[in-house]
Amino acid sequence: MAKSSNKESYNKIFSNLKEHHKWFENSIPLIASENVPSPAVREAITSDFGNRYAEGWPGERVYAGCVYIDEVEFECMKLAKKLYKAKFADVRPISGVVANLAVYSAFTNPGDVMLAPSIPAGGHISHGKKEHSGTAGLVHGLEIEFYPFDAEEMTIDVEKTKQKVEELKKAGNLPKMAMFGGSLFLFPHPVKELADFLKSFDMHINYDAAHVAGLIAGGRFQDPLREGADTMTMSTHKTLFGPQGGLVLGSEKHEDPIKKATFPGLTSSHHIHHMAGKAVAFAEALEFGKDYADQVIKNAKVFAESLNDAGFKVLGEKRGFTESHQIAVNVLDYSDGGKVEADLEKANIIVNRQLIPGDIKAGRNYFHPGGIRLGVSEITRLGMKQNEMKEIASYIKEVIIDKKDPKKILTKVKSFRKNYQKVHYCFDKKLGAYEYVKLR
Repeated sequence: MAKSSNKESYNKIFSNLKEHHKWFENSIPLIASENVPSPAVREAITSDFGNRYAEGWPGERVYAGCVYIDEVEFECMKLAKKLYKAKFADVRPISGVVANLAVYSAFTNPGDVMLAPSIPAGGHISHGKKEHSGTAGLVHGLEIEFYPFDAEEMTIDVEKTKQKVEELKKAGNLPKMAMFGGSLFLFPHPVKELADFLKSFDMHINYDAAHVAGLIAGGRFQDPLREGADTMTMSTHKTLFGPQGGLVLGSEKHEDPIKKATFPGLTSSHHIHHMAGKAVAFAEALEFGKDYADQVIKNAKVFAESLNDAGFKVLGEKRGFTESHQIAVNVLDYSDGGKVEADLEKANIIVNRQLIPGDIKAGRNYFHPGGIRLGVSEITRLGMKQNEMKEIASYIKEVIIDKKDPKKILTKVKSFRKNYQKVHYCFDKKLGAYEYVKLR
C-alpha cells in the first residue's frame, strides 16, 4: 500500500510540473520579478555542477573536484565585472536577499540605522523593519528609517531626505547605510543627487538593482556605480534573464569584507549550477542586453499609456508613467488588488497585487491593497513589441473595467500566445520557452 501511495505522489509531482509548463505556454506572464531563461541557461542549471560543493573562493576551495567549477566561476566574475564596469564581483550569493545580507554584514553592525524606502513606497521586504519581519531588521538587527517619498513623482524626495538626515543626526540616530532601489521601481532613484550629501555623514551607499539589473546592464535606467553608490546588489532573474540567484558588485576596497560575509558568513555551497547559469546569462546580456533593455522600456511605456487610455489610473502620470519594466495601477475603482489579481488569473493573465502609496494609512494590507504591479520583462523576452502591449491592455480592460467573463478572454489569450513560444535575445532558440524537458 505504501509503495503504491509513494508512486502516486511521484507521478503527481511530474504531472503538476508538466501542467504548469502548459499553463505558462498559454498565459501572459506579467510578474515584474520574473523572467524566462534561455535554453542555454536551462542546460547549465541541469548540469552535474548542481551536485557539487565548492566552499570558499575559486582557487581557494575547501573541497577537491573543483577544477572546472573554478574555471567557470572565474569566467562568471569576469563577465559580471565587464557587464557592470565594476572592479569586484562576488557571484556566490544565492539570491538578492542574500546579496543584501552580505552588504549588511560587511558594512554595518546589529543596532545600526539604515535609511531605506518603505514598502508602500516601493521598498523590498529585505530592506524592512523587524516588526514587519523584514530581513534587515529581523535577521541582521538593523533599525530602519524611511526616506520621505514623493507620491506624485513616485520617487524619493531629495530635499526632505536631507532634512530628515540632519534631524536624525541631531537625535543621535544617524544612519550607517543608505539603501536605494526597490520592488516597485518606476523611475531612477536620486543617487547622484544625494550621494555626496550622504557620504559627508560617512554612510555606505548600496543600490539594490534586483529589478532593474538588466536595464542597467543594457545602459538604460541609471548607472549607480558611477552616480555614487559604493556597492550594488541584485538578483539575477528579473530584467537580467539568468537563473534565480544573487550578485554583489563593488570596488577593490570592498572585496575582503564582502568575500568573508558571503563565505563563511552566509553560504556554504553556493548553488554552483546556478552560478554557471549566471555566467551564461551575463554573456547573453553583454551580447543582446542593449537591444533588450531598449525594447523593454518601449514596451512598458506603450503598455502604461494603453492602460491609461483604457480608463485605468496608472501611477506616475506626471513623469510619463514609467522609465523601467514596471507599471503600477490603482485599481480601487473596481475592487482591490487582490480581487483584480484573482480575476485576471482566471483569464491566464498573471499579475501581482501591490501596496501603493496611501494604502497603509487607509488601513489596506498586502492581501487587499490598492494596486497591481505589471512587468514586461518576460513578455519582451518572448518577442513581443508595442502592438502586443496594446492588445494585452485591451484584455485587461475587458476583464476588469468591462466585467466580461474571464473565461471568454481566456480563449483570446490562448490564441494570442500561439505566436510567442520562443526565447529571444539569446544565442540559441532551439527549445520552446516553456517546453517541458523529460529526462526520465
